[in-house]
Amino acid sequence: MALPVLASSAVKLRRVLAQFPQELSLAFAYGSGVFRQAGAPAGHGENNMLDFVFAVDDSVTWHMMNLLKNRSHYSFLKVFGPKQITSVQSYGAGIYYNTLVPCNGRMIKYGVISTDTLIDDLLHWKTLYVAGRLQKPVKILTQNENNKLQAALVSNLKSAVTAAFLMLPESFSEEDLYMQIAGLSYIGDFRMIVGEDRLKVQNIVKPNVPHFQKLYSSILQDCPQVVYKHHLGRLEIDKSPEGQFAQLMALPRTLQQRITSLVDPPGKNRDVEEILLQVAHDPDCGFVVHQGISRIVRSSSIVQSAKTILTAGAKKSLTYSMKKLYKMTKGWLRKTS
Repeated sequence: MALPVLASSAVKLRRVLAQFPQELSLAFAYGSGVFRQAGAPAGHGENNMLDFVFAVDDSVTWHMMNLLKNRSHYSFLKVFGPKQITSVQSYGAGIYYNTLVPCNGRMIKYGVISTDTLIDDLLHWKTLYVAGRLQKPVKILTQNENNKLQAALVSNLKSAVTAAFLMLPESFSEEDLYMQIAGLSYIGDFRMIVGEDRLKVQNIVKPNVPHFQKLYSSILQDCPQVVYKHHLGRLEIDKSPEGQFAQLMALPRTLQQRITSLVDPPGKNRDVEEILLQVAHDPDCGFVVHQGISRIVRSSSIVQSAKTILTAGAKKSLTYSMKKLYKMTKGWLRKTS
């Protein structure tokens, strides 16, 4: 049985996809235009902007073809051609967004990322930008037969569970886990201070628990370090130093590096395994992991947001920022009412 999504899904989303060059390794839609969010009035999501990500094997060629089909989607950067657009794409999180684009009667935003950059982020959390988006429910529209990409998608979900375990207590609810996972890519994101609804994570998770279960149930059932009481919606994990050390050793490489840089004094240059063993015995182990994630997310979110001025142009950037501030204010008013 298919899980429910908003009426904007399926056929309408594929009609949008048909407007673009089809050389895609992965294309997915996400956000409040696809999945219902808490606090939104009935029918509201069907008017929200539709968000897409397109992964492509050859960014220069894809932008060249898209400029021929959809030149108006681009900012002033279009005059510099596909190579310069791809160069701008490589900064920050390695994704190039065209935003506030009218398409088939809806406003859309779409990001273009190279397949190799996406796989690197999924495996190693270099920026945790698109990898973070794929830790939450998305609507996959097309995916080619790339075994390396498929393995990286699964690895990213397993890493999200591992990181969440390290920041949770010994016993917790399934919803607690999904709240922790959904919040990973917002830890340290400066837009959560200015520009995003403070209740964003809660709004994503609460109406979409079945979608999170579809993503994570098999991983939880196969994980040797957790007792998954599915019928009760409860989980218990091994919080011993040995259990936490095993989890720390399983984290993505970039996060391990950020953790070691937080703990190891400059000039000491101890082995990563030795440092992670020390962290595993630290009562503040979860906080150290949290700070490590924050360091990854903060830098990528700042550079990616700064890129918006170039990729969207000043007028669209201002319009998009005002929409975000409006949503943040509405969320704050709901929280205080």
